[in-house]
Amino acid sequence: MFNTPSILFAAAVLVVAILILRKLGNSREKRRAALLQKRLTTAEREQLGEDFHLYTRLPEGLKDELDGLIHVFVEEKNFEACGGLEEVTLHMQRVIAAQACLLLLRTPHQYYRNLRSILLYPDAYKAPGQHGAEDVRLGESWGTGSVVLSWSSVLGGGRNDQDGHDVVIHEFAHQLDQADGAGDGVPYLRSRGAYRSWAAAFQPAFEQFSKRVEAGKRTVIDDYGAENPAEFFAVVTETFFEKPHQLKGCYPKVYEQLVDYYGLDPDQWK
Repeated sequence: MFNTPSILFAAAVLVVAILILRKLGNSREKRRAALLQKRLTTAEREQLGEDFHLYTRLPEGLKDELDGLIHVFVEEKNFEACGGLEEVTLHMQRVIAAQACLLLLRTPHQYYRNLRSILLYPDAYKAPGQHGAEDVRLGESWGTGSVVLSWSSVLGGGRNDQDGHDVVIHEFAHQLDQADGAGDGVPYLRSRGAYRSWAAAFQPAFEQFSKRVEAGKRTVIDDYGAENPAEFFAVVTETFFEKPHQLKGCYPKVYEQLVDYYGLDPDQWK
């Protein structure tokens, strides 16, 4: 037999919960809208550009948009100093946020919704690897809500924008890939047709690239991309932003897919 008062009470609690969640959601969106309108000062832009050179190459409109995303990211994500690092300063947060949010500029996104914390070490750090051994790492991305980075590697990648290596871009490409629950080298795309086009470009490129690496032949893409499709996507994303002209010449179909996905064409940034 149904207990009418209990059912009514449960329904009332559910309605109240929905109203609270809706209010919180509206408040968050209003806060984000205000943060997106904020810009870095001239001095802050110059300081950021010193440690993230690619920022200086952005067209002014994209730079303005990125400033807003940086403010949202710094406001919403938690930064934790690890391994003897004394603190994660606001400037350090902005350097990481700028590189992470570069991937969001024209991409349908939810502000890295699953990400809660960025753990920052001063240098390369040790972490448990396979078979109980320890690996020395520069960064890693977890679908469970965290990204781990080495600050020295963040600076090394940010200050050299033409070597095809950027640990922040790499790990946050993994975050995009992992957002649909599967880190398989295929981020969330807009349509079935987009998935077909992606596979038609990426699968043969990955196979061709892996064979070249196995044969000891170097390409514009770092060899680490041959590990698996997920690493290929992350490494190719680094190359896309730092060596766009070379990637476009060697892998035009992959480049075209990345232009469509990110909504950006770095080869046009002079």
